[in-house]
Amino acid sequence: MKLVEKIGLAALHRLDPEHAHDLSIRALSSGLVPLPGAPVTSDRLRTRLAGLKLPNPVGLAAGYDKNARAVAPLMRAGFGFIELGAATPRPQPGNPQPRLFRLTEDRAIINRFGFNNEGAQAIAARMAARPAGIPVGLNIGANKDSNDRAADFAAVVDIAGAAADFLTVNVSSPNTERLRDLQGADALAALLDGVLQARDRLPQRRPVFLKIAPDLNDREIGDIAAVAGKCRVDGIIATNTTLSRDGLSSPHAAETGGLSGRPLFKRSTVVLARLYRATNGAIPLIGVGGIASAEDAWEKIRAGASAVQIYSALIYQGLSLVTQLANSLDDRLRAAGMTLNDLRGSGAADWSQR
Repeated sequence: MKLVEKIGLAALHRLDPEHAHDLSIRALSSGLVPLPGAPVTSDRLRTRLAGLKLPNPVGLAAGYDKNARAVAPLMRAGFGFIELGAATPRPQPGNPQPRLFRLTEDRAIINRFGFNNEGAQAIAARMAARPAGIPVGLNIGANKDSNDRAADFAAVVDIAGAAADFLTVNVSSPNTERLRDLQGADALAALLDGVLQARDRLPQRRPVFLKIAPDLNDREIGDIAAVAGKCRVDGIIATNTTLSRDGLSSPHAAETGGLSGRPLFKRSTVVLARLYRATNGAIPLIGVGGIASAEDAWEKIRAGASAVQIYSALIYQGLSLVTQLANSLDDRLRAAGMTLNDLRGSGAADWSQR
């Protein structure tokens, strides 16, 4: 991490977390943040994810740039792909503040934003204006006051699907009441059917991913694997934030909302590995949750991930972490004489037993 990045992070950490978040987006969109430009890539790092060409497997998770305010700069930050949103059909303010908390002692954050966003139409317009480059996806959700949440997901696809390179169905946020109920087999199958029908109405086909929670038992993982296979989703993102508070030491540990960051790493990786085994490796998986080092990214891929996403670690380590992870993965693959495909799933049996 360069000195200017250390100073910038220290300054942001003196502010209220949500204010700091907004200020970081403003700084990016204003061109004030030094960026590497082209992503790190090599023959070892280049990969395909559900037909998408990635220069490297390190992506940005949804939730950072909810409203697509800094798309072009984030495309130059070194990521192999980025995910924006979540977007809902209509704008909504989300939950009351404060709703974002740093758990510095635990290298974690808790958020209860509640899908605050400017609505699918505004987000789609910004996405459509982005330059050519890495794949840019959109996380989609339902309005809190909706009478038909499944229909909301399809509505976002109709409004914004053509502006995205991939779409992620988010039924796993803990911050919208009863949203996680949509992970049940019957409800999930019906929801995905509506989304896929909407996807098929787009001018060009877009991969559809499903984002799941880490707080699932083996039966629920098996049900999701079966539904995903039957509906032919293009990939699964494992996982979203957790409701667990095991082992935390921060004074903010009792705050309600979804926990992300370092404490989520083991839980999310176990779910990832069990999902890989439940799907027999037939569905591409994206590993997310607690990644803060090249070793963490390596283990996610060993557990079954075709690509990974980061977010919370950026709050503590800055955007330079992106190129650091990609370079270190490349070095490790070279030293081991392996490709990403060789590594993928090689440790799933081990991780699934933890």
